[in-house]
Amino acid sequence: MSQRAYHVLFVTPALLLSVAIVLLPALLTFGASFSRWDGVSAPSFVGLDNFEALFADNVFWAAITNNIQWALIFLTIPMAVALVAASLLLSRRKSGAVYQVIFLLPYVLAPVANAVIWQNIILSPVSGLLGFVSKNFIPLSSPLTEPSTALYAVAGVDIWHFWGYLTVVFFAAMRQTPEEQLEAAFLEGANGWQVFWNVTLPNILPTLGLMLVLVTIFSFLTFDYIYLITQGGPARATEMLSTYAYKFAFTSFQVGKAAAVALVMSFFGLIASIVYVRMSRASLEA
Repeated sequence: MSQRAYHVLFVTPALLLSVAIVLLPALLTFGASFSRWDGVSAPSFVGLDNFEALFADNVFWAAITNNIQWALIFLTIPMAVALVAASLLLSRRKSGAVYQVIFLLPYVLAPVANAVIWQNIILSPVSGLLGFVSKNFIPLSSPLTEPSTALYAVAGVDIWHFWGYLTVVFFAAMRQTPEEQLEAAFLEGANGWQVFWNVTLPNILPTLGLMLVLVTIFSFLTFDYIYLITQGGPARATEMLSTYAYKFAFTSFQVGKAAAVALVMSFFGLIASIVYVRMSRASLEA
């Protein structure tokens, strides 16, 4: 058997798996978005009617706005916290592994467990920490019940769950910075911030760029914490494209509209991927 045949043999299982799990469902979703289908009976082709209905729906635009806000929050706060924490971990040579395990604990816990902890132990106005403070010190209402604060409250829960993962990723990237560059910067009299900005950050830019793209994609796919904590409420204040599609598919059984929403979600992820590929290509050509 030739070497080319060996290559094809090794690639074939992964290719078949990708076709079965990714390509075929994607094609079926694309086709369903142009049909009227309840998930049981035979679908009927309706052209662009599903998209026209979505674009005329205020809830659809509210969901996009919430997704954009969510993306902006996660592209700033957890990124900044993770970069600072990872930088501090560099000085913890012996205890760094322990800190990484601690930081990863919220990430490895099941989303259901995290949601229950925050809903019943922390943010509950009756039995949680919020209720204790409200009864004994300052009257407070649950931020999950206020349309103006619900999105930020759920985002806070998800940030608590996610920032440790980013910290471990950035810490691993920072440890790859050549020691001679760091020593040279300190010998030149640079302080910690200058070393980070001029030496560490340029070395982790590929990792940082990848995480920015992944966070953007995840932001437009976010579903678990929103659905577990608020189900898109109150008053659609935390409605996301994912929860919007879920309700179409499993509440009103409008699978065609749900598929159309899924295509819009994929569109935002595709844009982020294209930007990352072009940035990577430009950095390689520079």
